[in-house]
Amino acid sequence: MLVSCNGAPNKQKQTDQKLIDQTEEASKTESVIVYKSDNLIVHQLSDHIYQHVSFLNTNDFGRVACNGMLVVNENEAIVFDTPTDDESSQELINYVSKKLNSEIKAVVPTHFHGDCVGGLETFLKYNISTYASNKTMELLGANDKEFSKPLNGFADSLTLNVGSKKAYVEYFGEGHTKDNVIAYFPQDNTVFGGCLIKEVGAAKGNLEDANVMVWSNTVRKIKQKYPTAKTVIPGHGIAGGTELLDYTVRLFE
Repeated sequence: MLVSCNGAPNKQKQTDQKLIDQTEEASKTESVIVYKSDNLIVHQLSDHIYQHVSFLNTNDFGRVACNGMLVVNENEAIVFDTPTDDESSQELINYVSKKLNSEIKAVVPTHFHGDCVGGLETFLKYNISTYASNKTMELLGANDKEFSKPLNGFADSLTLNVGSKKAYVEYFGEGHTKDNVIAYFPQDNTVFGGCLIKEVGAAKGNLEDANVMVWSNTVRKIKQKYPTAKTVIPGHGIAGGTELLDYTVRLFE
């Protein structure tokens, strides 16, 4: 479990507790578990949006639940961040194919860490188009992470079709890592923040590759562009609304 290393004034604690209560209440009413195994949990959050949860064993934080986003429309799907390993990734592919009767058209890791690319080889095995920012590809190479097939690079933004709708991938600046991007699906007004965005009440977590000096400002830019986002999915923990953006900004101020 992640533990905060600093205290907050009483007023701030009350504000954060209110945000926690709001987020937990939202998760109860809007999230439905549609698939569950020892390796993978899939929540349906809205008509087209699913949150997939897999698990990563870490030295510092124990067994960590890691989120990704699945967008499904007109029998096509896009995966943002793979599950953490090949086994859970295979389960997700099977679920999309057999239960949702949909074809995964693309997969996009939001940064270079293992909780985003751990199952990428499984998607490549099925010849699923894989996109990563040029920054992510550079960092994967610098960390000696190689794949059996080349990835498709992009600069700071990417637009992908899912059925007749579009999903957007955007880079707003450094934070959790130098390369962290977010995804947005306008149809359901949903932001997938990945590890750039924190669950309300979370501690700062893994800062090994972070830029804490600009993290808040990066998230402010997201809030400015999507001030009325209905759903915001963090890299770890419970999805909510824009209160997750507000909390993350305050956490790194």
